[in-house]
Amino acid sequence: MPLTPEELHAHALAAADDEQRLPLSRMTGWDISPFEQEGLRTARLLPPVLPEPPRHGEDPADCSSCARRDEGLWLDDRWRLTRVEGVGVPLVLMLHPRDHHDLADLPDDLAAELGVLQVHLTRHVQALPHVARCHVYRIGDGAAHLHVWLFARPEGQGQLWGSWLPVWDDLLPEYPADVADADARVVASALVGSYGGRLGATAS
Repeated sequence: MPLTPEELHAHALAAADDEQRLPLSRMTGWDISPFEQEGLRTARLLPPVLPEPPRHGEDPADCSSCARRDEGLWLDDRWRLTRVEGVGVPLVLMLHPRDHHDLADLPDDLAAELGVLQVHLTRHVQALPHVARCHVYRIGDGAAHLHVWLFARPEGQGQLWGSWLPVWDDLLPEYPADVADADARVVASALVGSYGGRLGATAS
C-alpha cells in the first residue's frame, strides 16, 4: 500500500534532525547549485495539510487564463502563447490551451498538438542568438488551467544547466524587457511559419 500523507511525513521526519530539518540534498553539492553548502540549511518539514487548498482557477468562472483566452503573442483556434515578464534568463514563454483544461483531462487530439507545439517552440527558442537550450516544464500546483513553461537557457553559462535553472532565473537581475519582447516576437513569427496560427496583439 502507498504511504498515506501522514505516514510519508513520519517517514521523512525519521531522517530529519531535532528541528525537523532534512539533510541538504545532493543537488546543493552540484557545481551548478546557486548556493554554497556552508551555512545553508533546509526549511522545517511541515505536516501535511488535508484537504489541499484549491488551486487558482479550479472553477473556470474564476480562471484568469480563461479570461485572457484571446490574448497572447501567438494564437490559433486552440492554443495561445505568452511571454512571462520580469525574468532573469533571456526568455520565458508560456503555452496555454485556450479552453479550460489541465494536463490530466486534455483530450487526445489536444495532447498530440501539445507535443508538436513544444517541439516547434523548442526549435525556435534554441535558434535565437546566444540561447543554448530550451527547458520545458509543466508543474501545475499553482493553477488548474494547464500552462507549460519554456525557459531559454543562456549560452555559455554552465552554472545555469539543468534543474537549477528556474532558481537561477529568480536570482538573476531582470533581463532587458525590450530584448526579450523582440525575441519573443521572433519565436512567435517562426511558429506561424512552421506550425500556423497568427500573431497576437499582446505579448503577455
